[in-house]
Amino acid sequence: MSDNFKAILISRDEEKKQSVDVVELGDDDLMDGNVTIAIEATTVNYKDGLAITGKSPIIQRWPMIPGIDLAGTVISSSHGEYQKGDKVILNGWGIGQTHYGAYAAHARVNGDWLVPLPEGINPLDSMAIGTAGYTAMLCIMALENHGITPDRGPVIVTGAAGGVGSVAISILSKLGYYVIASTGRSSEADYLRELGAADIIDRNELSEPGRPLGKERWAGGVDAVGSHTLANLLSQTEYGGAIAACGLAQGFDLPATVMPFILRGVSLLGIDSVNAPKELRLEAWQRLARDLDLEKLANLSTMIGFNDIIGAAHDIIDGKIRGRVVVDMTADG
Repeated sequence: MSDNFKAILISRDEEKKQSVDVVELGDDDLMDGNVTIAIEATTVNYKDGLAITGKSPIIQRWPMIPGIDLAGTVISSSHGEYQKGDKVILNGWGIGQTHYGAYAAHARVNGDWLVPLPEGINPLDSMAIGTAGYTAMLCIMALENHGITPDRGPVIVTGAAGGVGSVAISILSKLGYYVIASTGRSSEADYLRELGAADIIDRNELSEPGRPLGKERWAGGVDAVGSHTLANLLSQTEYGGAIAACGLAQGFDLPATVMPFILRGVSLLGIDSVNAPKELRLEAWQRLARDLDLEKLANLSTMIGFNDIIGAAHDIIDGKIRGRVVVDMTADG
C-alpha cells in the first residue's frame, strides 16, 4: 500500500445515525477509476455543507468522502487524454455523493469527468470558482442563448451573497448587465456593490407567497433559492424574459402558476451542473477564464486548510459564510 493520507469520511450506523471522522487511507482504499489525482485545492459548497451536517440526503453511497469539487495534478493515468503532470479540474459527476470526493489528499476518478485547468487560472483560483462559479456561468450562458442581453433590461440574482450569487453578480456586471441583488443579509450591501450590484433588495420581498402575475421588473435572473422566491421571480419577469434556476436554498417546491408562461412568454431555464456534457463544461471554464475578474474573485474568497473543512461546512449551512471558501489541501489549517 502507498503512503497513507488524511481524509474526511462520513459513515452511518444501522440506525442511520451519521458520523463524520478524519481517517487515514491509502491509494488502495480509493474507488475505481483510470486517473489518480493529487488534490491541491478544493472548496466548501452548500451541497458539501448539507452532506457533512446531514441536513439533506446528499450522500447516496456509504461510507463517503465528501467534496464535490477538486483541482490538482495527475499522478497516474490510463486515460487517453491525460498523463502524469497534467493540471485538471473536476466538478460534479457524483463525486462526494456516489464516488469518493475531494476531502482527501488523493482521488481516483473517471478521466471523462475531468476538464483541463484553463490557462491563466491556478488550482486555488479554480476552486474559488468551483461548482458555484461554474454553475453561475452555465446560468449566464443559458440566459445569453435565450437572448437576454444587457440592453434587454435588469437581471436579478437571488442568494446574492452566496457562492453562485457572488460569482454571477461579478460576471454579469463585467458583461455590462444592470444587476439587482436579492439578499437577506443587509450587512452585505457594500460587499455586493463592490462585486457590481447596481441595486439591492431584501429577500423578504420575494420569499413569501405572491401574486400569480406581478409588475414586470426584470428581463432575466439567476436563482439559487427555489420555492416562493422562484415563483415570484417568474411572476415579475418581463415579456419574453427568462429565469435560470440552479438551486433550492429555500426549498425544492415551486408554488407558481402558468400565468407568466402563457401570458408573458416567460421561460424557466433549468441548469444542471452535475452531469452537464463536456463541451458545455469546457465552454463554461473558458468563459470563466475570460469573463471573471480574478481580483474580484480574491475579494469574495476565504482561504482555509484541511482541518477547517468540517467547521466551514456547518457555517455555510448556518448562513455565516459569504462568497467562496477555498481549501488549500497542502495546508492543515
